[in-house]
Amino acid sequence: MRDILHEALERMTENGAEFCDARFQQLSMLSVKVVDGGVRSIKNDSMSGVCFRSRIGGSWGYSSTVSLDKESLLEACLEAPRNANRGTAPGDPLPEYRFDTGTVKAKVRYYPADIALEEKLADLMELDKAQRIEARIVNTNSEYDEGLKRNILINSMGADLEWEEIRTRVTAMTVASDGDRTEFYYDAHGGTKGYELVKELDLNEIGDKCAREAIAMLLAKKPPSGLLTCISDPGITGTLAHEVIGHAAEADEVVKNRSFLTGVVGERVASDLITMVDDGTVPGARGTIPYDDEGIRGSRTVLIENGIYKGYMHSLETAAMMNEAPTGNGRAEDYSRRVWVRMTNTYFEPGDWTLEEMVEDIDFGVVTDKTISGMEDPVGGGFEAQTLRGYLIERGKISGMIRSFALTGDALEILKTTDAVGKDFKLDGGTCGKGIEDWAPVSTGGAYCRSKIMVGGG
Repeated sequence: MRDILHEALERMTENGAEFCDARFQQLSMLSVKVVDGGVRSIKNDSMSGVCFRSRIGGSWGYSSTVSLDKESLLEACLEAPRNANRGTAPGDPLPEYRFDTGTVKAKVRYYPADIALEEKLADLMELDKAQRIEARIVNTNSEYDEGLKRNILINSMGADLEWEEIRTRVTAMTVASDGDRTEFYYDAHGGTKGYELVKELDLNEIGDKCAREAIAMLLAKKPPSGLLTCISDPGITGTLAHEVIGHAAEADEVVKNRSFLTGVVGERVASDLITMVDDGTVPGARGTIPYDDEGIRGSRTVLIENGIYKGYMHSLETAAMMNEAPTGNGRAEDYSRRVWVRMTNTYFEPGDWTLEEMVEDIDFGVVTDKTISGMEDPVGGGFEAQTLRGYLIERGKISGMIRSFALTGDALEILKTTDAVGKDFKLDGGTCGKGIEDWAPVSTGGAYCRSKIMVGGG
């Protein structure tokens, strides 16, 4: 395959490409779901193909194919320079970068493909059974997902790479009802790990916790409303980091003038307690990558440092347009998709406060517990999220559980009112969409943050 891809690069160069690359990807996925003690679905899928890119002037041309014989590949690669708009003005030069060569194997103890399906089913059955503790549990859901992506990338600037990405995830969700109210609770664990992720979990404890927390939520009270002092847990702070700041910090939004962070480098945008990064090198996190889909090494990019906005996430294309260095954020869902600027693991760094210290200074407020959803607003900078539940704070003490509520406000105003950042740190793995359903594995989260936020709902 590598020899053919090298020949394809020569063909694209002969046909006018000033820069070109070839990206082979082989993907294998397994998803198993158990519902109410029975196997609901087993989905096993695989796909492979090659994406070719050519840059001519300031324009990029793409082509892709799933036909992997030499003749088809050498024919498909010529579509990339043909698809580049040759009438465009000369583009800014691509940034200089010392690309790697070689092979990177995934560092896992148990390759998921080496574990029998029967063992995976038995583990899920154990997780599901642990949720069914009494009659008020009306629905149990347990899911296991695994994915292997094998990549080969070669480009005209010297990259000659092969690497693996392995991800696993286990999720449990329990629904409880007392006849009048219905509530649910979930727990999820995932990352760039092999099947050791499952082996290291206490599945009985996870299932039992989900059930007991769902039952406890049946007694949760109505939340207050108004502008309150709010301690946001890592799920909510991660939602703010990703959905609002993170998407606005993607340089392809900046160059299109679709980001409220355009032109704010060097300005204060948050309290001096706030430092926020996108880091593709966090060991074991779901968004961690050896390389992005342009062959740039995964890296740590500081977006906000002590309240000062520092810079943007870049692909090769946006780095050239803004005369900056690529940051390892040029990512594509697979070989059939184009490269966009995408996040990896995006979070607020921890501070010096314990949760107890953050609570004891509050006369009246709330603390959130788990996120349900969040809205993206890179243009306006508005923040909107829904928490699964929370707790009321009265006179410096947590006084009781409250039902799901919404949090809204201007993201930068929220960050400027942040007066405490917690020591505890947690990342949640998920999947981020961009464009027309173009997906990438990511993590979000960080530390607890205490801010003024508009609270409502319930």
